[in-house]
Amino acid sequence: MLYWLIELSDRLSVLNVFRYLSFRTVCAVVTALVFVWLFGPGIINLLRLKQGKGQPIRSDGPESHLITKKGTPTMGGLIILSGVLVSTLLWANLSNAYVWVVLAVTLAFGLIGFYDDYLKVTRQTHDGFSGVVRLGLEAIIAAAACFALASLGRPPFATSLTFPFFKEIVFDLGWFFLATGAFVIVGASNAVNLTDGLDGLAIVPVMVAAASFGLISYVVGNAVYSRYLQIHFVGGTGELAVLCGAVIGAGVGFLWFNAPPASIFMGDTGSLALGGLLGAVAVATKHEIVLGIVGGLFVLEAVSVIVQVVSFKLTGRRVFKMAPIHHHFEKLGWTEPQIVIRFWIIAFVLALAGLSTLKLR
Repeated sequence: MLYWLIELSDRLSVLNVFRYLSFRTVCAVVTALVFVWLFGPGIINLLRLKQGKGQPIRSDGPESHLITKKGTPTMGGLIILSGVLVSTLLWANLSNAYVWVVLAVTLAFGLIGFYDDYLKVTRQTHDGFSGVVRLGLEAIIAAAACFALASLGRPPFATSLTFPFFKEIVFDLGWFFLATGAFVIVGASNAVNLTDGLDGLAIVPVMVAAASFGLISYVVGNAVYSRYLQIHFVGGTGELAVLCGAVIGAGVGFLWFNAPPASIFMGDTGSLALGGLLGAVAVATKHEIVLGIVGGLFVLEAVSVIVQVVSFKLTGRRVFKMAPIHHHFEKLGWTEPQIVIRFWIIAFVLALAGLSTLKLR
């Protein structure tokens, strides 16, 4: 919304600063942070009032959760999404189609998560609406987004898959790109959702991933930097750095309220939306595989659930004491802060490994 001020820069030279993507990204971080800090308490009080008993706690989960987390409101993703939306609309170039595609995925997945949270709260059950229906809706939205992203790029590269550490290996997927891209977006969304099980556990790795892909978007969308690093240039994706910056600012603000003991939970409203955002940015910048490295913690959480389910159905035995894997460590006696901080460290190390692919080619 403020990007148009560059048109007045010939009259007032100070407005030329709005041309700089780095400046607008920093402003997006600060704006989202301040927004969440200012409006977060009011939204939390409103959600607490409307929800009454708060988010239902799993009866088969760690016993301590039935005491420490009972009565805590959910749908905290509304705070994050509000901050991201306001900040992005203020500081991004709204004529950039990539921004709108990623925002559409984020908000659509947020709506799905909101409805799931709504059913859980009103029915006071841990189960939302049908998992098959939810995955089907996510797949349709993700496939539509991938079609839009493919239409924005240059063929055949727009439907191709690139590989980290190799500058020349590019595999054109053709129409199969829609399925592959949709898998990345839906997979990222649900992996973040599975990670969101302890106070502060999901939001910091999301911010770390957003920071990583903010940098990736910046260099991939810059012809000079992409040529220097010998990575594939995707014109227009640099503007996604502003959106990633908004996620960082909103995430820091939300962590203020989500830090143990949490005043509010992110809920599916936030986790599905933020995971979908990361997946969409990865597809747009042609760094889908790198997302698996940067977001390796989310992958680990998702794989632990898959392994647990498959093992129990085939052998009747559980590999972990409880899945997702962060609950396994709770059962082993790790305290919640130990698990959260150690998982943050893992997320940070994996982000560095993912970013190293920009140079090691």
